[in-house]
Amino acid sequence: MSKMSTDPTRHTLHGPTMGTRWTALFHADTGFEPEPVQVALQTAVDEVDAQMSTWKPDSDLMRLNAAPLGVWQAVPARLLDVLVLGRDVGRASGGAFDMGLGDAVAAWGFGADEADPTHIRAAMARRRVETALEIDVAGARVRKTADITLDLNGIAKGYGGDRLADTLVVLGIPAALVGIDGEMRAVGLRPDGAPWTIAVEAPDPERRAPHSVLALHDAAVATSGDYRHWVEVQGRRLSHTMDPSRGAPLFAPPASVTVIAQTCAEADAWATALTVLGVDAGATLAEQRGLDALFLVRDDRTGIQSKAVGRLFSEQP
Repeated sequence: MSKMSTDPTRHTLHGPTMGTRWTALFHADTGFEPEPVQVALQTAVDEVDAQMSTWKPDSDLMRLNAAPLGVWQAVPARLLDVLVLGRDVGRASGGAFDMGLGDAVAAWGFGADEADPTHIRAAMARRRVETALEIDVAGARVRKTADITLDLNGIAKGYGGDRLADTLVVLGIPAALVGIDGEMRAVGLRPDGAPWTIAVEAPDPERRAPHSVLALHDAAVATSGDYRHWVEVQGRRLSHTMDPSRGAPLFAPPASVTVIAQTCAEADAWATALTVLGVDAGATLAEQRGLDALFLVRDDRTGIQSKAVGRLFSEQP
């Protein structure tokens, strides 16, 4: 049967952000002009990047990092939202998610500069956000009570995905699939009434291939893995995810942890936290919190093994 002129047209928009790309997939009636939507989406992620980047010396986050101790600093609304969520996930995870590891991230070469071995030992000092950062939500201000360097790489891309979704809804587009670098959020349903399908990537550094497929409706998914960003030290590949207790890369993390949540920012932060905790402790906490999570672990004998927590992953083939 030929395509009817009244059928919605598929639109795929994309652009640069945070060192990677954002994408947005949606359908609209014939005659829809996508250019204003492209501009609005780019503006939304540019705002997140301008407030939260550790690669831009003039970002609001870097301004906060450079601020003196004990002095209240006004912060914009988006950054405040992420700081509050990051603090809350940090508390709920017993510190497994920690925004205060910016010095360790930089010392190990995962930031804007090359690794600096002379700073690694100093970066291993424990600096918990909940004891080093005071947040005044009503006053939209923050102050450091101890020396700390904030890094939001474990949550900012997820929040950017949420901003893409929220912007489309405001523009009158009620159904879409958006994402930044694999952190995806599904809004509504496809035109045929089916949920959006998203692949969970196999943790293979040599190629991109799906491990399994999710069907999502009004939900978000994020994955933290050891197979895309790493450093090599004495012949050993170390993940970019930091162990807050050591201020150093995780020694033997899961190959990947995928989490489904209501928002991309939550999924992003919890994927990091569960990676830090590892399979056993992470799965226990995920069950206690009612999270849907999938742990993929390398086994030298049998290849990739999986552990699923929650109803959504347990139903995956």
